[in-house]
Amino acid sequence: MEVAQTICNSEREKLFDRFKHALSYDKNLNRKLVSFQANKAIPFYRWFKYKEGFSSNLVKYFIKKFQFQGKSVLDPFAGVGTTLFASAELGCHATGIELLPVGVFAVKSRQAAQKLEFNKLSEIVSNLWTEVDNIKKVKSHIHHIPITSEAFPKETENELNRFLCYCSSLDENYKNLLKFAAYSVLEEISYTRKDGQYLRWDYRSKRVNGKTKFDKGRIIPFREAINKKLSEILFDLNPNTGLTLFSQLLPIQKGKITLFQDSCLTKLADFDNQSFDLVITSPPYCNRYDYTRTYALELVYLGCDNEQVKQLRQGMLSCTVENKTKIKELEAFYSSINRSDDFETVLSTYEQCRAMNEIASFLNYFKVTGKLNNNGVVRMIKNYFLEMAFTVFELSRVLKSGGKIVMVNDNVQYAGEEIPADLILSDFAENFGLTVSNIFVLQQKKGNSSQQMGNHGRTPLRKCVYLWQKS
Repeated sequence: MEVAQTICNSEREKLFDRFKHALSYDKNLNRKLVSFQANKAIPFYRWFKYKEGFSSNLVKYFIKKFQFQGKSVLDPFAGVGTTLFASAELGCHATGIELLPVGVFAVKSRQAAQKLEFNKLSEIVSNLWTEVDNIKKVKSHIHHIPITSEAFPKETENELNRFLCYCSSLDENYKNLLKFAAYSVLEEISYTRKDGQYLRWDYRSKRVNGKTKFDKGRIIPFREAINKKLSEILFDLNPNTGLTLFSQLLPIQKGKITLFQDSCLTKLADFDNQSFDLVITSPPYCNRYDYTRTYALELVYLGCDNEQVKQLRQGMLSCTVENKTKIKELEAFYSSINRSDDFETVLSTYEQCRAMNEIASFLNYFKVTGKLNNNGVVRMIKNYFLEMAFTVFELSRVLKSGGKIVMVNDNVQYAGEEIPADLILSDFAENFGLTVSNIFVLQQKKGNSSQQMGNHGRTPLRKCVYLWQKS
């Protein structure tokens, strides 16, 4: 069934007319299947707070639908490894690329949980506080950066450092899992709460954030929080109490998992032509969310210093107003691997995208007239689609003939102007030799922000799953 749509701007309207045959609904693709929240049925994903990405069931749905069991699967924005584990369970050889240490650590922790012995873990937890309290010399493992300074009550931070000192004495798998348990409670033991694009600070902290007093409620002492988390983990891992939960966490992994901590803007170039049968991914949305800020506590916990966090922020796909253009770096990179012609091809395709140019013109006008709430939005959107053009080009190159790409993404809106990411990225895909088979639109659309609604009315935005194919 085609999706009705009205777009008043000429170039976007033309692009819509070109792809309206592909816009459709699939009754099987609902919000529950697509959303990462569906993963909470799997014990591991219940252990920590993470909402980015999609569900394991979505990955399995497409692998089974296309009968790609046992094939090679790629996720260039691997996150916490949803694609990797779900596809490996179905016998696929899964490769992922993930820049942020947050996701890489989550993947390693899940692998650790699959390898350890339950009885030994239970014994470690039983003796935990006796061992921790016997530590004479406590080394500081938490080294704050400016945006996390004073995040914990003093006693909590002391306890956390003592706990990490004990973890460092354990064998690798047990150390990783216990560190992951503490990682999972960082927010509830701190003065902070994740709030969209930044951390919100409780009024009892030494920091002031905004004009409105924020009361987070009870801040949980570290020992109470970690005891509860370890009890939850033990229950889920226990083959006698966890039962079906245990089998969900530890399925028979028939395929191999390979994860690279890197940027897909450079790492994809390492793969040979036609290396993968299937790509299932969800890039960061063009929504100004800065994951290096929302996950700042976790990054500091994992040992990142201020300079490393800044480098990660700039290395990410440009989805925040702080991202600088990477065009010179990309040009130098493609020159270094003797692929300058490919660089020019991608750049030309991007520059000739009329819908993209139309959006840039509108936003520049709003910038000049003071209607944008942040002038960096114009640069961000240009950079986002330029970098996604390089990403789509490389995905087409590494995809085998007959291979498919499944991509989850949302459209966004700024100053009342819709940015049809689904149509623009599909335009890039066609230019790079892919066929746009479907743009599946979720029936539950995404509303614009409260500020946007106040200024421009409520305009539902498409939430889509793209399906592209290489002939």
